[in-house]
Amino acid sequence: MAHLLGGESLTVSYATRTVLDGVTLGLEEGDRIGMVGRNGDGKSTLMRLLALRSTPDSGRVTKRGDVNIGYLDQSDVLDGDLTVGAAIVGDQADYEWARNPQIREVMGGLVSDVDWHANVHALSGGQKRRVALAKLLIEDHDVIMLDEPTNHLDVEGVAWLSRHLKTRWRANQGAFLVVTHDRWFLDEVCNKTWEIHDGIMDPFDGGYAAYVLARAERDRMASVVEGKRQQLVKKELAWLRRGAPARTAKPKFRIEAANALIADVPEPRDSMALSKMATARLGKDVLDLENVSLDFLGGDEGQKLFNNITLRLAPGERLGLVGVNGAGKTTLLKLLNGEIQPTSGKVKRGKTVVTAVLTQEVKELDDVADLRVIEVIEREKRSFNVGGKEFSAGQLVEQLGFTNEKQWTPVRDLSGGERRRLQLLRLLVGEPNVLMLDEPTNDLDTDTLAAVEDVLDGWPGTLVVVSHDRYLLERVTDHQMALLGDGKIRGLPGGVDQYLELRESAMAGSTITGGGNPVTSASSGAAAPVSGASEAEKRDARKAKNRIERQLGKLTQQEEKIHAQMVKATADNDFDAMAELNKKLKPLADDREALELEWLEALEVLGE
Repeated sequence: MAHLLGGESLTVSYATRTVLDGVTLGLEEGDRIGMVGRNGDGKSTLMRLLALRSTPDSGRVTKRGDVNIGYLDQSDVLDGDLTVGAAIVGDQADYEWARNPQIREVMGGLVSDVDWHANVHALSGGQKRRVALAKLLIEDHDVIMLDEPTNHLDVEGVAWLSRHLKTRWRANQGAFLVVTHDRWFLDEVCNKTWEIHDGIMDPFDGGYAAYVLARAERDRMASVVEGKRQQLVKKELAWLRRGAPARTAKPKFRIEAANALIADVPEPRDSMALSKMATARLGKDVLDLENVSLDFLGGDEGQKLFNNITLRLAPGERLGLVGVNGAGKTTLLKLLNGEIQPTSGKVKRGKTVVTAVLTQEVKELDDVADLRVIEVIEREKRSFNVGGKEFSAGQLVEQLGFTNEKQWTPVRDLSGGERRRLQLLRLLVGEPNVLMLDEPTNDLDTDTLAAVEDVLDGWPGTLVVVSHDRYLLERVTDHQMALLGDGKIRGLPGGVDQYLELRESAMAGSTITGGGNPVTSASSGAAAPVSGASEAEKRDARKAKNRIERQLGKLTQQEEKIHAQMVKATADNDFDAMAELNKKLKPLADDREALELEWLEALEVLGE
């Protein structure tokens, strides 16, 4: 593969802190690289250096003479006085750029719903991000560098961007470098991962999942080496009284042992678990929306954001919400929290319900901006009962990564990710039993996300999460529902993939599965709208539903059997068998998709 650009001995220091310390790396044609690391460890700094937007304190960046680099900054760099059209294509007439199929594809994927003649400064944050992306992607670049491109993008936008990057070049052409906290996106588009930490860069093959496994093995090996060193020290100190040191077997990393490998890695900051924090008792009644309608806030009379929706939250339910921008996800949380009242219908709240909401902007910390981190938590309590033991506020804030030094940092000086961590901790110490999170992944690095997910995994209350982060939704929620902008709420038995299919159908002008009625999952307990089907049609639909559920159960058994055979084939390094087994899975997946569509149609007839 041809070399495109690289950095030699790159060093960057700020005051007394060295961010990059002699880093050497390179990009080759065909590289699809994701950069990960903690906030502040130098990911964006390294990208700016490689994009020739800044210069290192020492070292140099070199590139092949004809290489063209495209760069998307985190910040908004568009001229706000330009129209959307001028910001993207400049002075080109419509007929000029419309002749190019690649440009048409980018326009359709990113800005089809944005007013072409609107000024950029009048756009929302998400719209500005898509305009900036469109401007970059319509140009012909050999290397594309994207700094947090998924910020402000919804699930649909993230899926489109991943498809575009995977098909933009041939496999051995072009290259891109991306910094993002979206782990699904990293897995979907990257064939290499760079981890930036402690002033250095460690390269890994594969996307996010492969990186996590490889890093676990690296840490495991390091602990073995340290264990050997300590044994030698003990031996030397104890002379020969203890005899020959015990033999230590070198662990061998195998794909089939990945789960065991991860299970063996000690939990970070394992001094206590926030999941064991006392939580207010939750009765059988939590939060119910019954036949709720809500007019558009400030909209024309008769326009409705929600139209006769019903949703019941059960004790301990873990619900994920996805939807198009402007469909009302944040407003739905406000309805559930009692911040706004519906135009019609009822919002019922259990007597023992204690809610807490993590908002997108974390404005709740504005009133404590002058306090230090430890003081914010001490204002709630000075000691906390976690798992039957008493802990101080200092011990508690350390659980989410605030070191002794950071605990005395004023809130106003915290980074965006640190503010979100502090506010989540502040919410948890209030011992709520219904927790609502509105885009909780904003500003968090992948390691912090993993720590937050670990807390949420064992949290015993009811959880509602609004997020475009598919990885997070699939990790911490049991089922998902969708707001598609038509005033209804629909269950998603097929998860986020089904949501994207529904959106594609809607964009193509097709009828959305489920018709005008919401299809809700059984666990949500949502009341069913009245169906217009005859009794005979309902009987047939009920029979079809039962038949389909039996067929889906048999499919699941077949899939599990094949997966078990694949694990054995992997252990035996039998790649021919793996290929054959993979072929058998494909028709089963197709059958499952067809059956799930039939199942949804039966539910529509039954009004469930």
